[in-house]
Amino acid sequence: QVQLVESGGGLVQAGGSLRLSCLASGRTVSNRPMGWFRQVPGKEREFVTMINVSGGSTVYADSVQGRFTISRDNAKNTLYLQMNSLKPEDTGVYYCTAGRGVAGDPTSYDYWGHWGQGTQVTVSS
Repeated sequence: QVQLVESGGGLVQAGGSLRLSCLASGRTVSNRPMGWFRQVPGKEREFVTMINVSGGSTVYADSVQGRFTISRDNAKNTLYLQMNSLKPEDTGVYYCTAGRGVAGDPTSYDYWGHWGQGTQVTVSS
């Protein structure tokens, strides 16, 4: 079993930055793609970004391209999300996720098999 624990959320003014971390424990995630989703009340969980096993390939949602950077440290079993130039519309609960190990669309919820409890990010205008 894989356990994922996010940290680093908080309240920040528009234009500010935050760095989220996700520590994995249990079974290794170094052989799984990892990603971040976010969710606001009343809406579906939406894809933010993902990174492949080696860290050499990333995908970003258009809404965060150029502002967010995903990275991973497999030796530390940790995933990161550096968020810059934050906007009020970035507000939400951010979830760390690890792949199920099957092919598919990484922007789809079904691609992912393990989820953290989430960390709240609030961006004030």
